[in-house]
Amino acid sequence: MNYKDITAVIVTFKSEKIIFKCLKSIKGINKIIIVDNSNDYNLKKKILSKFPNINFILSKKNLGYGNGNNLALKKVKTKYALILNPDTILLDNCIYYLKLLAKKLKNNFSIIAPSVQGEEKNYGFFDLKKKTKTKRNFYNKSNFEVDYVKGFAMFFNLEKIKKLKYFDENFFMYLEEIDLCKKLNKADEKIYISTKAKVKHFGEKSSNLGFDFEINRNWHWMWSKTYYSSKHDGYFLTRIFAIPEIFKLILKCVLNIFFLRKNFFLINFYRLGGLLSAYFNIKSFYRIKLL
Repeated sequence: MNYKDITAVIVTFKSEKIIFKCLKSIKGINKIIIVDNSNDYNLKKKILSKFPNINFILSKKNLGYGNGNNLALKKVKTKYALILNPDTILLDNCIYYLKLLAKKLKNNFSIIAPSVQGEEKNYGFFDLKKKTKTKRNFYNKSNFEVDYVKGFAMFFNLEKIKKLKYFDENFFMYLEEIDLCKKLNKADEKIYISTKAKVKHFGEKSSNLGFDFEINRNWHWMWSKTYYSSKHDGYFLTRIFAIPEIFKLILKCVLNIFFLRKNFFLINFYRLGGLLSAYFNIKSFYRIKLL
């Protein structure tokens, strides 16, 4: 089956070990855009040798998740875009069921996400009343509306997403998709889960950078968490509630120095750095150095 009105978009960073499985699972979509944030020319050659029709973009610098996806989305000419992380595999008929739900909804949606194989949950609710209602009706529905979905697999109705100018590029990694869903909620746009469309997600295996990635992950999680809270919960309230967390991280750093636990010290040190950077309105700047 050929899905001419869908473009798949994948942002990669040191993802050679996992991305080929992802690409093989994308059946029926001929338009695929890859943005490689590690500027890996060898990976580009390997992928194009097996998938010559892919539009492979070397980003020159590490743009992060949101900015990298925005770069690709602005080049998409089709009606829909399927956003995927390289550590995902689409299971049988996933794209068919996503498209089927889009047709059933008569395009009155902004995002549809597939459900995840296994116990992982890739959706949630900002409103506890909605959560209770959906939980009560979950087993009677093949598809249901949610407040947000996680970013590793999302089917975009681009006409709707363009109105909100895609992802906020101030985020480098983490919470960009939750922020976008929050904006969609405020605009009274619809986000759905398809229980028939299924994806396998390997989780934090998009790149293979060892402890460097762990440091990077912790810095950006704290930065993004603080920035997101400032946007949606209020600037001053966020800073008041951040003060206990700052002192807790300082204490952890001191204790880990005392007990000579280098790795734990570094993790908490970088968590503190990310939090303080967002706290003082410093743009997200920490990046893993490419060799």
